[in-house]
Amino acid sequence: MLSEELLRKVRLIEITTRRAVDSVMSGQYKSHFKGQGVQFSEHRLYVPGDDVRHINWNVSARTREPLVKKFDEERELTVLLVVDISGSETFGSSGKLKSEMAAEIGGMLAYAASNTGDKVGLLIFAGEIELIIPPKKGRQHILRVIRELLVHTSQSKGTNLLGALDAAGRIMKHSGVVFVISDFITDGYEVALRRLTRKHEVVAVKVSDEREIEIPEIGQILLFNPETGQEQWVDTSSSTFKRWFSTYQKQFESKTKSAFKSSRVETLTVLTKEDYGEAVVRFFRARSRKRGR
Repeated sequence: MLSEELLRKVRLIEITTRRAVDSVMSGQYKSHFKGQGVQFSEHRLYVPGDDVRHINWNVSARTREPLVKKFDEERELTVLLVVDISGSETFGSSGKLKSEMAAEIGGMLAYAASNTGDKVGLLIFAGEIELIIPPKKGRQHILRVIRELLVHTSQSKGTNLLGALDAAGRIMKHSGVVFVISDFITDGYEVALRRLTRKHEVVAVKVSDEREIEIPEIGQILLFNPETGQEQWVDTSSSTFKRWFSTYQKQFESKTKSAFKSSRVETLTVLTKEDYGEAVVRFFRARSRKRGR
């Protein structure tokens, strides 16, 4: 049984998604993610003009007739949400934590995919893979996905994005779409990301907070690392701290942009202070313009 608070959040996601789908998201979601895959249907005799690359030489040798493979456009798509719930996701300075934003964006994408008749699966991870819900269709299944997104709390320390991406590749048996929702504050995932994009379309949803980008001068503050539990006092007005933070931020942004670019991964960046529904819709609109659709 869902609690009243949980029901309220589910309704919010449902309303936000319905509004987005009714306006622009549904058509653009379908045009970009549906019908791009094909599956083998049957063999037929070769006729002049057919693509010779589709000739099945082994079968043709056995039957002594030139046969080509016939393909049908896939009627449905498999969508997998890979969601980070590690310690760094428990930060937020604008009334909403990164983990809450990630859960609500994941719920919105799940509803959008379900609305177009696609299968939706979920992988939740922190230091370990903590939950896998295999892709399926149906309202009850989507409600289960959203419930887990909203209530699951981390049971492990660290951020094993590499392991999550490799697991996503094993779960997705056929070509599909993988939404990776994370702050990407971790290392060593670049090769796994490239490996995943060889077969699937991958979208990186980068959830951030403005205080991770810029810290105001407010004197001494206590910084807490939720991944390690370490605490440290810093002077935000110190020139040494400012230089260190500026260098760290630039290196982090450069590293993540390089990882996404080398893997040809499209990126949606959302701040905790933003309206996530509007941010997702803007992403699909920009995607539509870029692809001329």
